[in-house]
Amino acid sequence: MKKLSFAFLTIAMFIFLGCSNENSHTKDSTASTDSNKMIVLKVGATPIPHAEILNHIKPELKKEGIDLRVVEFTDYVTPNLSLNDKSLDANFFQTKQYLDIMNKERNLNLVAIADIHVEPMGLYSKKIKSLDELKEGSTIAVPNDPSNEGRALLLLQAHNLIKLKDPTSLVSTENDIVENPKKLHIQPIDAALLPKNLSDPAVAAAVINGNYALEAGLAPKDAIIAEDKTSPYGNWLVVRKDEVNNPAILKLKAALQSQDVKEYIETTFKGSVIPAF
Repeated sequence: MKKLSFAFLTIAMFIFLGCSNENSHTKDSTASTDSNKMIVLKVGATPIPHAEILNHIKPELKKEGIDLRVVEFTDYVTPNLSLNDKSLDANFFQTKQYLDIMNKERNLNLVAIADIHVEPMGLYSKKIKSLDELKEGSTIAVPNDPSNEGRALLLLQAHNLIKLKDPTSLVSTENDIVENPKKLHIQPIDAALLPKNLSDPAVAAAVINGNYALEAGLAPKDAIIAEDKTSPYGNWLVVRKDEVNNPAILKLKAALQSQDVKEYIETTFKGSVIPAF
């Protein structure tokens, strides 16, 4: 009888310990899962420099509990449409001037919340090295979207190549040119294609956005003329209006406007990108 009782107690203890270990394992697994919970933020960006800057701040945001996922785009339209339909949580690629036009034309409700940097727009060429070499009737390619075409024309006007009907308008087109001493032919082209057009025999020069110039291995020092740090065309972090006060978005904003990012921009891009904060 004693032997039976001892055997019974041994089996009972074994079962108890087994259950205890199983419960302990379950608790540990749950704690691990809880500690790995991250807030996912999907941010659309053009590859250079926007995606590079975002990738730079990933480790810092991870410490803040944010899993930053960078979605790259090569055009200027899709990132805003994707943000508007909630495929993205934010985007970082555009000027406020461009956003204002997109909001109006596409009936979007997007808001610029942080000015991060300026990418100087410049006039580049593989055929000439100065404005003096620009022949009468030459073709100059410019971006074909309203805000960037207007920006390009303002750059040409600032260097007395043309004069616009409204010298202060940010959305002028080639049809608004009232003086054109060299009878230049202004050819609007998709902004992403402008670097390739430098090889077109018919194109003397092209006014190229900073990000596309960077992707093509060009820098403001290579430009015949270029904007400087006084340019009003900053590149902004953009979100939907109802997400402006989202704590995760505010952490993203703070990280992008940190001293660390300022130093990263200055040392990495060496004047091709200029901090705006």
